Amino acid sequence: MQSKNPVFARSNEFKNGGYATFGPAGTAPADASASTLEDWYRKPSATPVQSRRMTLDDVVVRTAMLGGVLALGAAGAWFANVGLGLAIGAALVGFVLAMWAQLSKKVRPGVMFAYAAVEGVFVGAISHAYSTFYDGIVGQAVLGTLGAFAAMLLAYKTGIIRNSPKFTKVLTIAGLGYLVFALVNLGFAVFGGTSVYSGGGLLPILVSGFGVVLASLFLVLDFDYVEQGVRNGLPVNESWRAAFGLVVTLVWLYLEILRLIAILRGDD
Repeated sequence: MQSKNPVFARSNEFKNGGYATFGPAGTAPADASASTLEDWYRKPSATPVQSRRMTLDDVVVRTAMLGGVLALGAAGAWFANVGLGLAIGAALVGFVLAMWAQLSKKVRPGVMFAYAAVEGVFVGAISHAYSTFYDGIVGQAVLGTLGAFAAMLLAYKTGIIRNSPKFTKVLTIAGLGYLVFALVNLGFAVFGGTSVYSGGGLLPILVSGFGVVLASLFLVLDFDYVEQGVRNGLPVNESWRAAFGLVVTLVWLYLEILRLIAILRGDD
């Protein structure tokens, strides 16, 4: 079974079924040709790291490691009170690193850790900026992120929301559209235009709320990455890819919730 997730689909191991594609007795599939079998026999033996299969614990540990680096970067930026100029620069660098890590067929833990550190600087700086205007907003955003994560995990495990080709396609199109909108809106704000979020009324709430819902739904794709990877017996290093996807989505979700709370508390 192949993953419907585009990140796993870029993995050669996922396309080939990893190291768990043999039958229950370790035999090759019945439709394997003689040339295919000969190619398998000629390949070097898998190393211990390659032959060990990805587990849920592997994903949890690596998610915690990346999250820890991000938290350290955020704490450093918070206490150093770095300026918004540096924060925006960190966000741009983080975006490039995230694209590199996700589009690469090779698993790159170093790039993922670099992203976590750089993105942590942005998260810490923007959180500090919000906290100067709205007391306690960071704690509210953190609780909101954890609540959304728990709710989506429950919905996924109980089958209320499941991944499918149509679900992935619609969500991907919506995500790309939202990214284009965010870049255009940022351009207007930077070059003296009017940002969608700067005005009052219902529109900023609806747009920001849509961002929260969209980021939350992307967690379903991340959960599917993990489930498909464990089920297909991917090599253990593929757990870095799954963990990275979770961290990126959680950062996005936190920032969306942070902005929505700020909009709702605009009159404080």
